[in-house]
Amino acid sequence: MKTVINIVRADTDSLIGATTVTRRMHEVAAGRGVSLEVFVFAGAQRALTDERRPDFNEAVDALITAGIPVSACLNFALSPGATEALAKRGIQLEAAREA
Repeated sequence: MKTVINIVRADTDSLIGATTVTRRMHEVAAGRGVSLEVFVFAGAQRALTDERRPDFNEAVDALITAGIPVSACLNFALSPGATEALAKRGIQLEAAREA
């Protein structure tokens, strides 16, 4: 079974809450036959390139390091020219309608 965590809201509680829940789920996922993915979109995606959001970005990078696929919307990333920076971090880019 696959579980996708969608992170959309950009308030601090939502950003940190979603990454914390993902990390905690990852701790037991393999033993329960669950694969996890994260998809970041909308306001939360802007936070991926916001240097004022280091806690969220460190949490996202830790998820990637733990082997959890993290994706963001390609079309949304094109607007601020963030595709290269996100890809370098290991964030996969794909059109939201395709994800």
